[in-house]
Amino acid sequence: MNRTSVFSALVICLATAISVQAQQTLFEFDDPSVARQWQAVNDGVMGGRSDGRFKINSEGVMEFFGNLSLENNGGFASVRARGNQFGLGKSDVITARVRGDGREYKFNVYAGRTMGGISYRQSFQTKKDEWIEVQFPMDKFAASWRGRNYRDQKLDPSKITGVGFLLGDKKPGPFKLEVEWIKGGPAERKIQ
Repeated sequence: MNRTSVFSALVICLATAISVQAQQTLFEFDDPSVARQWQAVNDGVMGGRSDGRFKINSEGVMEFFGNLSLENNGGFASVRARGNQFGLGKSDVITARVRGDGREYKFNVYAGRTMGGISYRQSFQTKKDEWIEVQFPMDKFAASWRGRNYRDQKLDPSKITGVGFLLGDKKPGPFKLEVEWIKGGPAERKIQ
């Protein structure tokens, strides 16, 4: 085998290894029918007055927007979606491409049949009016239910059936978070 053949074979093997490890798309928003999987859940379920909504715009982006209120012991707005089991493992990450308003949001995952019980969450900071990719490693999710943390509850990534975004930063006023896509799988490595 000459050097060119060896080099070509190495390039093919590397390309195959990279494609095998690519993240799978969990949600994209270029089809408006995806909205049927999503729902808004706000503090009104506990008597609060926050107004969080979502829509899929003409550019194929989900917009989560509204007004956060602290009245009546309120203070959160969220949007969440059910999916199938995503087939994620303990070493995987979920990555979301988002554009925010400079506020801190939480990314939630749900494991199991219902979406009303414990969620597992990580916080992330947005950059005002700037698209960013945020990664959520499986081992960094913390169990939470109605604002309380449960350190003894560990996430089993193979049972994740839903995802969502939540705002609860105790800062009343308008908000907007845009989401282009959500992916899951091995952490993507940048080739130098």
